[in-house]
Amino acid sequence: MSKTNPTIVESQEQLVSDIKSVIADAEEVLFATADQAGEKVANLRARVQTRLHDAKVRLAEAEAVLVAKTKAAAQATDAYVHESPWTAIGIAAGVGLLVGLIIGRR
Repeated sequence: MSKTNPTIVESQEQLVSDIKSVIADAEEVLFATADQAGEKVANLRARVQTRLHDAKVRLAEAEAVLVAKTKAAAQATDAYVHESPWTAIGIAAGVGLLVGLIIGRR
């Protein structure tokens, strides 16, 4: 059974989202400076475009790994529930009780 921590998965998803935002912002800057002349600007734009392309490729790979890990965790959970349904019901009842107590005290 896989022991993937949900907070790690959520932080990885947030990281992917943040990286997508940075890439979008960088592309917007490149587009806004498209009419700028000069050799230095052209070289900088070419380097940034190359790095953005590399970042997009690595991001796509990271997303694929994240999706695979999430699916594996879901499959492991499903298998565990099928193998030990009463244990899973007991855990769910215990978590429900704890959540109820926490909400009830507020």
